[in-house]
Amino acid sequence: MAHLTDYKSLHEDTAVTSHCYGPNSFKLHRLPVARPGELLGLVGTHSIGKSTALKVLAGEVIPNLGRLNNPPEWQEILTHLKDEDYRSYYTLLAAKKLKVVVKPQEVEDLSCYTEPHIRKLIENHNERGMMKEVCDALELNEFLKARVNHVTSGVLQRVMIAITVLQKAHVYIFDEPSNFLDVRKKFKAAQLIRSLLLTPDTYVIVSDNDISFLDYLSDAIHCFYGKPGAYGIVSPPFNARAGIEIFLSGFYRFHNMRIRDESLRFEKPPPRQSTDGIPSFFGRYKYPDMSRTFWDSKLEVEAGEFYDTQILVVLGENGIGKTLFLDLLAGVVSPDMVGGELRLQMRMFNVSYKPKKGAWKFDCTVRELPEMRRLLARIVPEFVSDVMKPLGIEQLLDRKVASLSNGEFQRVAITVCLGRHASVYLIDEPGTYLDADLRLNVAVAIKRHILRVQKAAIVVEDNLIMATYLADQVIVVEGKPGAKCTVSSPCPLVKGMNRFLSEHLNITFSRDEESFNLTPRVNKEGSIEDRRQKAERNHYNVGLSDYM
Repeated sequence: MAHLTDYKSLHEDTAVTSHCYGPNSFKLHRLPVARPGELLGLVGTHSIGKSTALKVLAGEVIPNLGRLNNPPEWQEILTHLKDEDYRSYYTLLAAKKLKVVVKPQEVEDLSCYTEPHIRKLIENHNERGMMKEVCDALELNEFLKARVNHVTSGVLQRVMIAITVLQKAHVYIFDEPSNFLDVRKKFKAAQLIRSLLLTPDTYVIVSDNDISFLDYLSDAIHCFYGKPGAYGIVSPPFNARAGIEIFLSGFYRFHNMRIRDESLRFEKPPPRQSTDGIPSFFGRYKYPDMSRTFWDSKLEVEAGEFYDTQILVVLGENGIGKTLFLDLLAGVVSPDMVGGELRLQMRMFNVSYKPKKGAWKFDCTVRELPEMRRLLARIVPEFVSDVMKPLGIEQLLDRKVASLSNGEFQRVAITVCLGRHASVYLIDEPGTYLDADLRLNVAVAIKRHILRVQKAAIVVEDNLIMATYLADQVIVVEGKPGAKCTVSSPCPLVKGMNRFLSEHLNITFSRDEESFNLTPRVNKEGSIEDRRQKAERNHYNVGLSDYM
């Protein structure tokens, strides 16, 4: 792995353009480098050049060096490549000696295939003769008889990963493969993608917005930074640990440049207090044992208790009742048990709820939304700096609600939720549809707001970096979709994460005490640390034994 000081590539001067789409259009500075037998990860905000870089790596776009009228041929481009790794990959690409397969970003791209049945679609791409092993790994067997247009986006994502992995190629490119997958299926997919490196001359490149997913997968990382929609700069290749550290800290020391406005810094929590140590003016919230039955499935909730300033994070697979649990707490859905005690307990919750999916059916701008008008009428400067600025809301205020993308709608919905007066904030999957940069900003915004207003929050989140940053306590939802599922009582962070990681994911986390931000990092599967922690049954080893 090259160090920063060793970095020599196409553009040591970022004023030189690698590729430009037109006059006054987006420009990409520098290019990523892929190495055989190594998994390369790309991380950065939306509209910063990752898709352009993937197209260059796939040979779909020839970098024009910013020359729109007389674009160069590959032979000239190669003369600018000083680093041997760059020359090696792009020379093979220019000579058309690399077969490249790409898993596109959008799962809707499956509609371009004429075969409507999943089994036949996968069979048509089974060049490596490993269909059974791949379908087992991705848990696709129960969907093989289904039609492509009859399954969820999460299933389509796994089908696209399968047909990419099953093809014979020199280069495998995956664009946002973790989208629509719950946390367990993300790491199942990660293990399968990484298995492609068993063939030593294979190149594997992954662009994704889930930091823990990339951390687990990658050997090397390129961070993308710049001004979204205007220009993007590709960092030198870092080893995965250094690359994630730079992205989370938001500071690129080599150029003495801040590449993100917010740093995501993990702090050691204070020692666990007894109930006698909770300030008397803090709200204390309880919910009782309860259950809800839907058709053949049943959700059973164990009673819980929490306090102001605490954030509870709910972890579990998709389809086993995490959203239903929030619906029960919010009063959107009534439990089967409707005794007087339960009703009394539920009235204690003055909640603000951001559901997983929602829509405002107003023909107006964001500023004119009734809830946004109320928020803006009583807004305080701290809310602007803690929430609205990191989420980029001011740029959206005069946009029509109907014109918002899914990610923009998510940011507005989170802002409205946090802007209400409430005792408990219920937030369902705040990271959905957001890029890696905004996910970190959302996590920081939620935590700052909860601590400032001294209220409580319960958050469902599959992104483990966001989840571990937010969590004071953990609620684990267990069971099988369509059967009996159980919501555990809240438990301390380390105990809850150990339970979830050991029983459901079989992966390990450790904290680097020398790291700038004390980030819990995913250990590579089979590494010395991974094997040691599994042997000790300590899957979440973050040096916090006093807080279990």
